[in-house]
Amino acid sequence: MPRKTPYSVKQKKKQLQDKRIRKRTSGQQHGGATNEQAGLYGDAIASSSDDEQTSSEKMAKIHQKTKPDKSTYDPDRYKLRFLRDPPAELERCKRLAQQRPLQTIPECDLEVDLTNVYDVDNVLDMPKRPTWHYSFTKQQLDDREETYFKDYLKNIFENHPVKQLSYFEMNLETWRQLWRVLEMSDIVLLITDIRHPVLHFSPALYDYVINDLKKHLILILNKIDLAPPSLVVAWQHYFKERFPKVHIVLFTSFPKDLETVKSDNRHVLHRKKRRGNFSAVGPKSLLEACQNIVKDEVNLSSWEEKMDRDILDIDSGSDTNNFDDILTTIETADSVVQEHVQFKDGILTIGSCGYPNVGKSSLINGLVGKKVVSTSRTPGHTKHFQTIFLTSTVKLCDSPGLVFPSFIPKPLQILSGLYPIAQVQEPYTAVGYLAERVPIIDVLRIKHPEGEEQRWTAWDICDAWAEKRGFKTAKAARLDTYRAANQILRFAVEGRLCLCLRPPGYTDHKAKWFTGS
Repeated sequence: MPRKTPYSVKQKKKQLQDKRIRKRTSGQQHGGATNEQAGLYGDAIASSSDDEQTSSEKMAKIHQKTKPDKSTYDPDRYKLRFLRDPPAELERCKRLAQQRPLQTIPECDLEVDLTNVYDVDNVLDMPKRPTWHYSFTKQQLDDREETYFKDYLKNIFENHPVKQLSYFEMNLETWRQLWRVLEMSDIVLLITDIRHPVLHFSPALYDYVINDLKKHLILILNKIDLAPPSLVVAWQHYFKERFPKVHIVLFTSFPKDLETVKSDNRHVLHRKKRRGNFSAVGPKSLLEACQNIVKDEVNLSSWEEKMDRDILDIDSGSDTNNFDDILTTIETADSVVQEHVQFKDGILTIGSCGYPNVGKSSLINGLVGKKVVSTSRTPGHTKHFQTIFLTSTVKLCDSPGLVFPSFIPKPLQILSGLYPIAQVQEPYTAVGYLAERVPIIDVLRIKHPEGEEQRWTAWDICDAWAEKRGFKTAKAARLDTYRAANQILRFAVEGRLCLCLRPPGYTDHKAKWFTGS
């Protein structure tokens, strides 16, 4: 084998410079755009009123990309796209985190109702696929959807100040994935995280599936191992009472033992989950819900037999399932126009949808009994919907996570895993939001950098954690508060620092939920 040619640092630097020049030239040829007004999404904001346009330009910028040639591969096609806060706003929040003393929030303030999160009666709704017919070409269908989505964004920014809006998905390609999954599914699974299900349950999606598509909706309260049993019962009762047409199933892919569940509370730093064999809790309840819906139209006995085999395999410690004969993964073209036929060829199609980081892919892995879908704690990991055969008569469809428009506070969005933590430019506000609701000072066992008598701020917590963990900046060896804040937020997303929202009236009737009556 010949020796490699030496490659100097100067040559590498020249290579990178040439690459940047080529990208910049390519962007100009394809019609590069500014952050404030670019492509589909920039036009939507720029088309709003003058006052709102000024507010949008000052308060946020949109992740934009230049539109490449149709013949070239676009690596950013399914990239998450959110509004970005301007540097002045980030600096203001940072100063506030350094100066404002933290105040403990009473438990009753953790109670959240759907009416405080969503505005269904107003323009703040989910985008729905515009009507189409078979005479449309692919280009006509794409143009129709782009025009509709542009008007949808324009209406939102015309009627709501940017400051009031939460982060929400502004990439049309990701919404197209949801439209395709909803159209091809016989039963729709809406996956929510039990720690904050009210944030993940969009009434607009419920209304669209139940009333417009005339399909059945199963609400999955996932990750029940991360919340007290009384809170799980309370949320289950809340959704049953508010949405009687919804079937509710409790689920977790990584159950805890009984003693661990009893000892869990907000005052401990939970251990990281171990990703071992899949022995999920909830597949049987999901099977029963599906049987009640399909009746005798689909034979689900193969699903029941598979579950029995899985139980025997777990007890014996062996793996006798031949998944290669059953499991196949299919990616369908985004703009394929297909008419849905219920229970086509005697196959039940189950589509899963929901926000990022609620456990959609983990749920499918838990149903299958082994890892067949890639998972990650980073929002936006699933890029394209995937079709997987669980048995010969049951087909699962995993869709990318979507953030719906709402009025959720942005720090709470970050803590609930809806926004990629690696992209958070100012994490200290979210740390302060968490510290006022969870006793993380006691949980992390940190000491105030300036003495025990001082009042805590969000910045002090990050400083103290950086000191304890030995996080230092590379050049000046100062305390790396950003890295410390980033790790605290990851603890919250992983469930190691558990922030759980409550349904309305939970605090006053806590004894009722403890008894399960």
